[in-house]
Amino acid sequence: MSTDKESQTNPQTTGPTDAEVLDILQSAFEAARNGDAEFLKTWLERGLPPNLQNTRGDTLLMLAAYHSHTEAVRTLLDHGADPDILNDQGQTPLMGAAFRGDTATAELLVERGAGLDVAAPGGRTALTMAAMFNRIEMLDWLLDLGADPSLRDASGASAADAARVMGASDAASRLDALASRPSGRAEEGAE
Repeated sequence: MSTDKESQTNPQTTGPTDAEVLDILQSAFEAARNGDAEFLKTWLERGLPPNLQNTRGDTLLMLAAYHSHTEAVRTLLDHGADPDILNDQGQTPLMGAAFRGDTATAELLVERGAGLDVAAPGGRTALTMAAMFNRIEMLDWLLDLGADPSLRDASGASAADAARVMGASDAASRLDALASRPSGRAEEGAE
């Protein structure tokens, strides 16, 4: 017959300690940052919340996307991670991918439901991030998908304005040329 004290110390009857849980959580954030999709898959299948956030509001998905780890992003999305959660800086994983110019990760995020024009509280979007950092391939890709270049941030600045402030002249020129067209969009199917 076991006593109460024995059942409290028997590892088969007790859960992980607080220190063990903290270690798993810290390891999950490192795995997202380093692209360790297998570690993430293992712990997500054991119940790790896919939308876990650190003290800066970064989700596992945000960290994986920001660091261009497409397979880790896929694993997190496969396990229910929300692609539109904003961190404390008002950034989504798509904004992180746009900042990096990582089209492969951005494509996956959009394919899995990330909103093109999801805006931070200040009004910045993924298109704004691509424009600010002169990520022309990303900018063109977002525009081709229908990202709205006419959106303005809280101060009234457009993506083109933000690009100019950051010295991203190629992006500013491209957006200005687009805005000068009668429809404000690229011409399609012109023959």
